[in-house]
Amino acid sequence: MDSRLLEILVCPLCKGPLKHDKPAQELICKADRLAFPIREGIPVMLEQQARTLPAEP
Repeated sequence: MDSRLLEILVCPLCKGPLKHDKPAQELICKADRLAFPIREGIPVMLEQQARTLPAEP
């Protein structure tokens, strides 16, 4: 994943920052608790394709 692309990508819902989880190939939005998949090097920034993350205690 291109680091320049990571710098400009934001969550499509809240426009907040995303964290790149390299091992899981996902972009994480902590505010919305969503993990957007990266497929074949392309981030899929659709809410319907995102995985919901469990709430942190």
